Amino acid sequence: MLARSLSVVGQKTKLYGTMKKNILLAACCLCVQAFTFAQNDTLTYTRDITLSEAIALARVQSVDAAVALNELKTAYWEYRTFRADLLPEVNFTGTLPSYNKSYSSYQNSDGSYTFVRNNSLGLSGQVSIDQNIWLTGGTLSLTTSLDYIKQLGSDSFHQFMSVPVSLQLTQPIFGVNTLKWNRRIEPVRYAEAKAAFITATEEVTMTTITYFFNLLLSKETLATARQNKENADRLYEVAIAKRKMGQISENDLLQLKLNALQGEADVTEAESNLNANMFQLRSFLGVSEQEVLNPVLPESVPDINIGYKDVLNKALERNSFAQNIRRRQLEADYEVATAKGNLRSINLTASIGYSGQNNTFKSAYHNLLNNQVVQVGFTIPILDWGKRRGQVKVAKSNRDVVMSQIRQEQMEFNQNIFLLVENYNNQAQQLRIAEEADRIAEKRYQTSVETFMIGKISTLDLNDAQNSKDEARQTHISELYYFWYYFYQLRSLTLWDFERNTELEVDFEDVVRR
Repeated sequence: MLARSLSVVGQKTKLYGTMKKNILLAACCLCVQAFTFAQNDTLTYTRDITLSEAIALARVQSVDAAVALNELKTAYWEYRTFRADLLPEVNFTGTLPSYNKSYSSYQNSDGSYTFVRNNSLGLSGQVSIDQNIWLTGGTLSLTTSLDYIKQLGSDSFHQFMSVPVSLQLTQPIFGVNTLKWNRRIEPVRYAEAKAAFITATEEVTMTTITYFFNLLLSKETLATARQNKENADRLYEVAIAKRKMGQISENDLLQLKLNALQGEADVTEAESNLNANMFQLRSFLGVSEQEVLNPVLPESVPDINIGYKDVLNKALERNSFAQNIRRRQLEADYEVATAKGNLRSINLTASIGYSGQNNTFKSAYHNLLNNQVVQVGFTIPILDWGKRRGQVKVAKSNRDVVMSQIRQEQMEFNQNIFLLVENYNNQAQQLRIAEEADRIAEKRYQTSVETFMIGKISTLDLNDAQNSKDEARQTHISELYYFWYYFYQLRSLTLWDFERNTELEVDFEDVVRR
């Protein structure tokens, strides 16, 4: 029995030990998993990104794109507000209720005054359909109204007054017709805003190109610096062995040592520049800081030759600058018209309709009477010391200033387009030269390294080949950047896609709903 008991106790002890091990193992797994999840929050990953992908992201996620979209929305709703001014409005006005319990002065027939007590309750309401008349600048209103008054106190009574229908015209005479001018100005302003939005989108692209190639150049510079450092270290090790054999001078050995140290410094500087440009592009594109963007060098560029006349005509037809000129001309003419209209002011108000009154609501709409009112009010200055005529002169002078500025801006606009077209057409040749120079410089450097290894050239020749290689690579990327920058700058001025030979179009109704 004792042996059996000991056996059972041993089995239980073994079982408890196994369970304890399993629990500890599970706890360790949970800890490792939790640590892994915590580490994943800070993990970074590399993402290859092409120029077209960067442009697409910038147009959707960048702050500049959001600003351009909000400016378009503002212009859109301003234009919608102007269009609403041309449509009839239905308005309801009323007083519900008006209670009056007070004293007021009253003049008797003999000229004396006395105070009488008011104690009344009133209700009133009016529905009107108002239509602005853009041709004349007046307002036509069709109204219906009902008023109710109840006298409170010992002599209480009540009465209704109705105006079933009334037609009223308010018409300024000789003054400026603001609505007519708005019909000319506001469509031009909205067209300017739409063109400016497309231009702003292309300018977002140009900014993206700048940041993209800054990062690309930093990447290439870092790769070159690392390669140069590796070569410098290898050449220095070879030089040590050659110095021991007396094949090179102490001066050449020290120069190679300096090259190795400079290579290490160049790598550190290139890494800092890469991180700075990486942060700049990521911030502009609105991507996570955990993404390491790896810009891909564009393999090809469009082979398109563009003529100055073609670009100028498209720019004058579609660019917001053309709409801006037209709007400013109209606004200057409007200011002159406003100043002339202020020389005298005459307003005509005419109203025709029917009205009725009775003690009951239903009877107030029976036995209606004609209700006609015609008023002509005017303001004509007799002596204002030439103030209003001076305002006309100022408005005309301001218009002349605007026209002079427009002529100057037009000449500068044409000149800038001419220079841009020339730069773009020349850039294709510059890019081809830079590509060829980059290949030659790289080949020359590799040959110089091999030649130095066998002792046939000096360190000065080797350094010259390395510097030429580095400069040729940077020049190649810079010329590629200028080509794309000029290309999209032409797109932003003409709002034309030269690759597809079609205009840049946007569904503005869809855009403003975002």
